[in-house]
Amino acid sequence: MSFDIICFDCDSTLSKIEGIDELGRHVDKFDEMVALTNAAMNGELALEEVYGKRLDLIKPDQAQMAWLADLYISEIVEGVETVFNTLLAQGKQVHIISGGIRQAILPLAKKLGIPETQVHAVDVLFNKDGSFQNFDQQSPLARTGGKAVICKQINNSNATMAMIGDGKTDLEARQAGAKVIGFGGVMQRDIVMEQADVFVKDTSLMAVLPHLV
Repeated sequence: MSFDIICFDCDSTLSKIEGIDELGRHVDKFDEMVALTNAAMNGELALEEVYGKRLDLIKPDQAQMAWLADLYISEIVEGVETVFNTLLAQGKQVHIISGGIRQAILPLAKKLGIPETQVHAVDVLFNKDGSFQNFDQQSPLARTGGKAVICKQINNSNATMAMIGDGKTDLEARQAGAKVIGFGGVMQRDIVMEQADVFVKDTSLMAVLPHLV
C-alpha cells in the first residue's frame, strides 16, 4: 500500500539515541532516565506521569540542547537519509512526530530536508541566561494520546497515512486512521511487536520502505 502522509518518530527510529536519556547521562542521572523512558514507551506508565519529572531532574540548558542536536545527527540510524530522499522525491508529505525536545530535533530534520512546520515535538523554554525554565505543558506530545491528536491535525482530508516508530506512543496514531509500522532496529518493545500493523527488525530504516511505497 502506498501512503500520502508518512510520519516518523525520532528517538530510536531516526537516531539511535533517546535524547532525554542522553541529557540525563550529562548530569549523572542516566539510569533514572532510562527507567522512566522505558516505563512510558512500554506502556507501564502514562507519558504525562514521566514527562515533567524527567525534565525537572535534568533541567537541560541551551548549551546541552546544542550538544544533543549534534548527537542526534552523529547517531543517525542507517538508511535514514536514503529513505527520506526517496519519499520526498516521490512527493510524499513527510513529518516527524516526537515526544522529544523540538529544539534538539530541528537540525536533524533540516539535514533530512524536512521543514520546521513538519516537525512536531515539545518546545523547551529557557531563561534569558540560557538556563532551563520549563517546557510547553500545552503540547499534546507531552501526554498520552498526543500522537493521535497531531496525526488528526495533519491529516484533515482523509489521506492515507503511516506512522513509523518504536514505542507505545506511536501506536496511538492508529486512532487517527494511520497504519503503524513498528521499527525494531534500535529497540524492540513487546507491545509494539504485538500491536503494530507491521514490525521490522532490520537495523536499517530501509526495511520500512517496501511497506510505504
